[in-house]
Amino acid sequence: MIRSFTALALLLTGLTGAQALVPKQPKDLVQARLVAEPSAVAPGTTVTVGIRMAMKPGWHVYWRNPGDSGLPPEMAWDLPQGVNVGAVEWPAPERLPVQTLMNYGYEGEVTLLVPVSVPADYSGGSVRLAGKLSYLVCEEICIPGSADLELALPVATAGATPAPDPASTDLFAKARAALPEASPWPSRLTREGDTVVLSLDHAGLEPDAIREAAFFPYGETVLDNAASQTLTVDTSGLHLALKPGDAAKPPAELPGVLTFIDRGTRRAFAIGEPPPPAAAMAAPSESLSAAVPMPAPAGDETLTLWSAAGLALLGGLILNLMPCVFPVLSIKVLSLVKQAGESAMRVRIHGLAYTAGVLGSFLALAGLLMALKAGGATIGWGFQLQSPIVVAVLAYGLLAMGLSLSGVVHVGGGIAGLGNGLTRRSGYRGSFFTGVLATLVATPCTAPFMGGAVGFALTQPPAAGLVVFASLGLGLALPFLALTLWPEALRLMPRPGAWMDTLKGVLAFPVYATVAWLVWVLAQQVGPNGLLAGLVGLVLVGFAAWAWERARFAGGWAGGLARGTALAALLATAGLVAVLDGDRASPVGTVTADGIEPFTQARLDALRADGRTVFVDMTAAWCITCQINERTALSRDRVRQAFRANDVVLLRGDWTNQNPEITALLERYGRSGVPLYLLYRGKAEASVLPQILTEGILLAEIEKRPGLAQR
Repeated sequence: MIRSFTALALLLTGLTGAQALVPKQPKDLVQARLVAEPSAVAPGTTVTVGIRMAMKPGWHVYWRNPGDSGLPPEMAWDLPQGVNVGAVEWPAPERLPVQTLMNYGYEGEVTLLVPVSVPADYSGGSVRLAGKLSYLVCEEICIPGSADLELALPVATAGATPAPDPASTDLFAKARAALPEASPWPSRLTREGDTVVLSLDHAGLEPDAIREAAFFPYGETVLDNAASQTLTVDTSGLHLALKPGDAAKPPAELPGVLTFIDRGTRRAFAIGEPPPPAAAMAAPSESLSAAVPMPAPAGDETLTLWSAAGLALLGGLILNLMPCVFPVLSIKVLSLVKQAGESAMRVRIHGLAYTAGVLGSFLALAGLLMALKAGGATIGWGFQLQSPIVVAVLAYGLLAMGLSLSGVVHVGGGIAGLGNGLTRRSGYRGSFFTGVLATLVATPCTAPFMGGAVGFALTQPPAAGLVVFASLGLGLALPFLALTLWPEALRLMPRPGAWMDTLKGVLAFPVYATVAWLVWVLAQQVGPNGLLAGLVGLVLVGFAAWAWERARFAGGWAGGLARGTALAALLATAGLVAVLDGDRASPVGTVTADGIEPFTQARLDALRADGRTVFVDMTAAWCITCQINERTALSRDRVRQAFRANDVVLLRGDWTNQNPEITALLERYGRSGVPLYLLYRGKAEASVLPQILTEGILLAEIEKRPGLAQR
């Protein structure tokens, strides 16, 4: 089940449409093969092999430092006993702008050179080199891909020098020409205001012959990758002005690769001492490049208050795109249409009132959460939805809203939101309470950037934590606020008319779908008696709305009787709500048909002690992000097959109801809510996967061999 069938259907339709625009198989985009420089290999020698990748025009793969986004290629080797591979030699990359981002990578084709050493006592007739290449290929969208590569080299007599393979001579010559060479001239780094200047001291450079210089750092965050790099050449040499990254201090050293065009020829120099090789593959199971580090958990010392506030603002903005918030935003669209004819000042006040409702709700929830945690409660973000009473009341309120949109009952004569029923004279309070409602229905969603920021906030003093939560609320309110503060945008809205009643009726159905989803959540939380009480409550809310509408057209004692009947139905509903919390569902502790075990800390510890690989899925029925990840990634056949093939044990922690063990694990990884996905390989620390999963991300992580560098 899902929270909003209509919203999720639209989301999945959009994903399907996007996939239809590109080839279904990543192999259509990247042709990869393994090639060897010599025609044979002698024991006790080292030879060079190449991983050649040819990309479809317009598509690219990534360098060892991918820049602002992306992942470098990785190779999980499967080699004979004693055969080892060394560090990858990466050709100089290109700058690849993608909208406001700057990536580093390769277009057309690229050959990554890898040294392979064969022991002196090797006795086989051939050396079989094999492995699984994983990569991310991108245009405007990115598609993860993989290829199983294999190559067999005959074994020559010990001491012999095998001849180069004529078929690959040109390929390896071109690959070596693309490698950066050690700089023959000294380089230095100086600070000039807000920039750092990388200088190559060479008086012989001709200023008119040098152009298109670019610097590619090995470190992923030392520079603002998207910033322009300004080139000057004078009698002392080449100077390139660079903008540092977000670090408080500019780097003292800046190892990387410097490229420039000199009289029509591209030159590439390695600057400074490089960090440890991105792929020092001394063991057959290691990968082509070191795994790209995941963002540090919130609460880590690398996250500051203002960086956490910035992440929270981004997370709040993205929440507007989540299907959780879709029904309320639909109603706000109608609100904007209705207000388009009002004065600019009134429209701005509506936007400010909505923002105040969002901010006030976020701060109230955050304050309550902090107070409860300070008192020893083991709860996290979204804790209110662990209460069946809150879920039922939210379902009842949304049902009343849907009935109002359908014309069954007129709440306050307005359409700006459920809160508009509080007043007929002014819609400002309606906008305020719509902001409150938007916050309540947004809490089941966890957007990218949001999890770490919220986790950080809950580990800080109250004042700092409230700043982060206020940033999150501001991000949620910002799109609507921006529209109301810019009157020119509202003039583009259509004029109010009869079409609004039709649109209101259409928008009622996503609200009803949300009610259905909330009833499903309730079914996970309570037993049969509690569920029956919740369903009867929905009937009573519908009856109360019908009776209240009859009272509008009846006068005298008939109208009074109708209103009294409606109030009695609502009181009966309130009585039924009290039944819910006393009829909690019994926790299920059995293994599912898919082999998924319920999470307990004891079971996790036992599996890790045995050296098993364990995937932990922290989820909740009311978490819409979790439900989408389940359907688009976790439940896919290829993912389940990969779990079985790699002997991965699945533990699922259901946080639909309160569970102190799950809360403790979330806090251990700097999170205050679900989803959280962890992959343990024996006793090693867990890899933390992104909150928004794809099939490719899961397959790439699952199919890594034990002993790989952890993300």
